[in-house]
Formats: sequence, C-alpha cells, structure tokens
Amino acid sequence: MKYLKLTLISCTLVITSFAKAGIINDTDVTNDVIFGSGNANGFFTVAQDNGIEIGLRGKLRHNLTGSPENTFNSNGDGTYTFDAGVAPTQTSPTAVWSYEWSINSDYLESTGANLSDYIFELSIDKDPTAGVDFFTFNLLDGYFDHAIGTNATGNGDGSVAANLADFDSLIDSNNIAQNSWKPHWVLGAFGFDPTLDATYDISIAAWSRTQPSDLLVRNTIQIIAGNGATAVPEPSTLAIFMLALVGLASRRIKKH
Repeated sequence: MKYLKLTLISCTLVITSFAKAGIINDTDVTNDVIFGSGNANGFFTVAQDNGIEIGLRGKLRHNLTGSPENTFNSNGDGTYTFDAGVAPTQTSPTAVWSYEWSINSDYLESTGANLSDYIFELSIDKDPTAGVDFFTFNLLDGYFDHAIGTNATGNGDGSVAANLADFDSLIDSNNIAQNSWKPHWVLGAFGFDPTLDATYDISIAAWSRTQPSDLLVRNTIQIIAGNGATAVPEPSTLAIFMLALVGLASRRIKKH
C-alpha cells in the first residue's frame, strides 16, 4: 500500500461470522482478476445482490520459497485455512497468507453504476480468538493502490492511480476495484501475531450513498490460521443488527 486515508470505526462483538445468505462458494469473480500479474481467478466466496458483486478469498502469499502461489486453501464453505507462523524468507509480522477482494458495482452491466456511486466498507477482525473485534473502514475513501477497471478489463490489466485526483477519476468511471492485502498491513497496528492459532473474519459491505441506512449486499470469509481458535455459535440476529449499526455510524454522505 502506498498511502492510506481511512474512515475508521471499531466494535467488539462475540460472533464468528456475518450472515451468509445468497453466498456462492469457490467461484470466479466478474470478469477476471485484474490486479498484478499471474493471479488466477477462482475460489472466491462471492455475494451478488442489487447489481453489485463482492468477492473475497484467502491466498497463500508466501510459500516455502517465499513466493506467491495460486493456492487458496478453500474449505468450500467460505473459510480458508493456512499454516500459522512467520512467512518463509520474511520477517515478523508477515503471515504466509493474504486476503484478496473484488468489488464490482455493476457486474450484470444493467445499472451503469460506477464505484463512486456506493460506499464500500471492509471490516476485519483484529481479535485472533473465537470472538471478534472489527476494525472497519471505507475502501474508497482516499487513495490506495487498488487495481481499477471494468467488466472488459483483462487479467492483470487493472489501472492503478498515480495520485488522489487520478484515483477519484478512476472510481468515477469504472465499476471494478480489486486488491490483495497482507493482514499485518491493517492489523499490524493492533499487535497482529502470525504465529498464533487464530481465526479472523473479513467482510465487505456495500451501502447506498443516497439512502445510507440501506445495506445492499454483504460478503464475509473466515481465515483459519494453524488450528484456528475455539469455535463459537453462529451469529445471532442481534449481533448482525449491531454490526449494521456500526457500518451506519461510519457512513460519510459525500461523493468520495
């Protein structure tokens, strides 16, 4: 990542995951993976609703030689399992895994909506135990090195902004943003330890910009490191409602 300007909110909830209605496991995102080079499509956990598609997956970022692999270790149910430990050839707190995400504001090409027409928020669990403590921020509020494109953009051909003005222009005229992030890039500030047997929930929600209380679609995966944390029951309706309130509280009613 080059520069981060985050709209933040943090919340502690004792749940393991969000609701997963309408989730498609182990599938491709529309139309392809457009970040970097040599990154294959597939094994995404995908949610599609209101013309919006959100894809998430785990990935083996550092294999035994320290190199990335198109190995995703999906369990077929929205969970992804990786070894705990500091990644080979790397220094702590670099884990062996990364999480990769794709947001598409018009995957059916039916609405003409661009990225800036919605608010996209990522929530990442900073609690390695079976409980969760979410750190939430707006994926498009500021300049990141996201790969930006359309449904016609080819593999690895996404555009990366040179500056904030360029980034704003790109999200005004494109419908796909994707990236691949190492967990310590966000969680390092919270003492992320890659050596722990741990469980991390990662979620992206799309919200209406004109009606900020309207949750349009949400997708969640879970990263299991090592033996994972002790399991807890499925989320209650109250817990999910509380999370929605957290997202609403962090809403910014502006274009970008």
